[in-house]
Amino acid sequence: MTSSRPRAPAGKRLYAIGDIHGCRRQLEALLQQIREDAAPDATWDGGRENVLITLGDHVDRGPGSREVLEILSGSPLPGFTCVHLRGNHDAMMRDFLKDPAAGRLWLMNGGDATCRSYLQDPADSPHELSVALRRALPPRHRSFLESLALSHVEGDYLFVHAGLRPGVPLAEQDPEDLIWIRDPFLLSTLDHGRFVVHGHSPTGAPDRQPNRIGIDTGACYGGDLTCLVLEGEEQRFLRA
Repeated sequence: MTSSRPRAPAGKRLYAIGDIHGCRRQLEALLQQIREDAAPDATWDGGRENVLITLGDHVDRGPGSREVLEILSGSPLPGFTCVHLRGNHDAMMRDFLKDPAAGRLWLMNGGDATCRSYLQDPADSPHELSVALRRALPPRHRSFLESLALSHVEGDYLFVHAGLRPGVPLAEQDPEDLIWIRDPFLLSTLDHGRFVVHGHSPTGAPDRQPNRIGIDTGACYGGDLTCLVLEGEEQRFLRA
């Protein structure tokens, strides 16, 4: 990083939301807080760009995966630039839609809740379930899953779902690490070149470290859904 304190790009306010995991009510409440936070005030000159970044794991575990994808695949915050990242759960759902053999891992890790949000009577057979889910999934939900980015850069910040393999340049990172890595990244004190904002590894409160900040605060386990707000050198939080 160019300084000891990371900076967001001039003229932008960034809103990064941690792992949603099908928690539709908390997402709606947090989006309303973001609308209010971004509303023009006496000090606003009208030239600021507001950017929404969701860090992946939009689906699974919580009861409202279908509703979450409906919200985010539309225009959740009109006038905002929106960037949505791929989490390991989003990837598992996408893979299951293509290949039922990939379903065992997904269904054991919260995919069953996603199926129930789309299907009144989910089948037991992975093949039948995959076929039924493909039929029930609106085209824009499928497009949303297919279009998710692996990472995003804004100023001194790098946004990614899980983290990075320490010491490996971003362009050479294994996509599987970007959505699955834990300890090698979480325990590293290396400077990654940019300050990393990530989810994936739930903590009771935002996990602030000198080289990163984790904002998966366990919404699907009864914790908050957290939004990190970045502007200039400021870092602050909204929670639902």
